[in-house]
Amino acid sequence: MENEKLIVGLDIGTTKICAIVGRKNEYGKLEVLGMGKAVSDGVDRGVVTNIDKTVHAIQKAVDDASEMADVEIGEVIVGIAGQHIQSKIQSGSIMRSPTDDEITVEDVRRLSSEMENILVPPGNRIIHVMPQDYTVDYEGGIKDPVGMSGTRLEADFHIITAQTTAINNINRCVRRADLTSKQLILEPLASSLSVLSDEEKEAGVCLVDIGGGTTDIAIFYENIIRHTAVIPLGGNIITKDIKEGCMVMQNQAELLKTRFGKAIAEEANPNEIVSIPGLRNRPPKEISIRNLASIIQARMEEIIEIVQNEIMQSGHYKKLAGGIVITGGGSQLQFISQLFEYMTGLDTRIGYPNEHLGKSVIEEVKSPMYATSVGLVLAGFKALDDREDNYNSRVANAIPQARAIKKDFNAKDIFRNIGDKLKSIIHDDIGDDGNY
Repeated sequence: MENEKLIVGLDIGTTKICAIVGRKNEYGKLEVLGMGKAVSDGVDRGVVTNIDKTVHAIQKAVDDASEMADVEIGEVIVGIAGQHIQSKIQSGSIMRSPTDDEITVEDVRRLSSEMENILVPPGNRIIHVMPQDYTVDYEGGIKDPVGMSGTRLEADFHIITAQTTAINNINRCVRRADLTSKQLILEPLASSLSVLSDEEKEAGVCLVDIGGGTTDIAIFYENIIRHTAVIPLGGNIITKDIKEGCMVMQNQAELLKTRFGKAIAEEANPNEIVSIPGLRNRPPKEISIRNLASIIQARMEEIIEIVQNEIMQSGHYKKLAGGIVITGGGSQLQFISQLFEYMTGLDTRIGYPNEHLGKSVIEEVKSPMYATSVGLVLAGFKALDDREDNYNSRVANAIPQARAIKKDFNAKDIFRNIGDKLKSIIHDDIGDDGNY
């Protein structure tokens, strides 16, 4: 266990805080060794609103995961979401020396690094810089420019920013829980790693992660992320509607939604009634399942309309051959995929984080509710693999360069040339007779 690479993902959500410890097995699949979760009372719509409550929940979730996996947890990969998340497309370019033979990985990395220093609105910070298409000497549509010849390297970048205050509050909570935030990742990007296939990303797909406080959107096409957005509506607003519409308690509304909720009212039996306990000295309250579904459908239609608008604004509606993939806790509503298909006209499926999971004693982790948590662990391993690839690439590039230098560098020739030069200087300054 000590020699194995372990990654811990920490999902700070609106309804729950979840920590997952994972490792890669010999087949490259993720094995979940431990999981811990706690009720999230200090987070509202993805933003930390109470430091102390959030720190307490993080500690409980991490302690439970640590105990189950029998490991000490010090570093975590943390997810970030919220309405403050913004994205835009920004172009950048660098000039290379005409004497350089070909574009290298270092050139591409230098271009990306320069984009991390662009000006953003006050109070915001860049959290992701993701290249789209490259252009080499005004020749566009290039996916990978490494190895090509050219002096001007350009690219369009998908820039994602977050509110500095929100980032600082998350980091403060993590530090106060005696942890180190190794990486901060946008939650829909993490979810995409756990529920989307490479084929879907290539064909074009829209990921819709319906959480407790927000609905996160990520659109992929040709294996490149093209658009991201965060909608400040999620499962909690549906629970609130049920609470007010049926005049019940908050916990009763949540149970009604999860046990009997349907996203399409016509699919509910009009004669089906559920009875819930009344308040003190009051008779039980009877709730019509059809009326319950009507309340849920009205709010879900609003969310889907906003998702549809985001897809249209991205300009990729007709490119989504992979349709829509719904994940998150809100995706577990009955008939929700059918409602998405009816309203958007796109094929829809529920996203389960199963494809990348190996054998696990924790069956619960296979639920869409934990797509983000699993994705954060996968993101940690992806970053680890990228660092190893970059190191190997540098070593591979350094070897031929060293050989070329060695080939050009001949110590005997250099010292022979120095000796000849000294003889010439002595001859010119002293003369054949040995006098100055």
